[in-house]
Amino acid sequence: MTDKMEHVANGETAMVAFGEALGRACEGRGVIFLEGDLGMGKTTLCRGVLRAYGHRGAVKSPTYTLVEPYELGDNRLYHFDLYRLADPEELEYLGIRDYFAEQELCLVEWPARGAGMLPVPDLTIQIQVEGEGRRICCQAMTQRGRRMIALLQAES
Repeated sequence: MTDKMEHVANGETAMVAFGEALGRACEGRGVIFLEGDLGMGKTTLCRGVLRAYGHRGAVKSPTYTLVEPYELGDNRLYHFDLYRLADPEELEYLGIRDYFAEQELCLVEWPARGAGMLPVPDLTIQIQVEGEGRRICCQAMTQRGRRMIALLQAES
């Protein structure tokens, strides 16, 4: 199994489709860090992941609430946006450790703002501009992350 993969998504539809594939590859568990500048499509990618579990509603970045929970069938997913976090220790007040149980899938935008308080991710995803689209660079940090990449590659 490989530790890295790259994918180019041209447009919002392609970003959502990659997110759906990523969601299936997660098998309902794991920690994924999403990195990239404002407007790179992190929340759009999260929308695709949530669609893989049946969510059809709007997906907004939880910039002010910091976390948005989703219960979809037997799956619990948490979408974090730490952009407005002033101090990583604020995460303790949220009970951050309770969110990262073995049975959950946690998507974390702006993870660097929670440094020292977050667990090691299974997968780190960096999103950058690539021509008219976005280059998605995935880096596995755990065995589960390597499995996610293998499943993503098998699907493409």
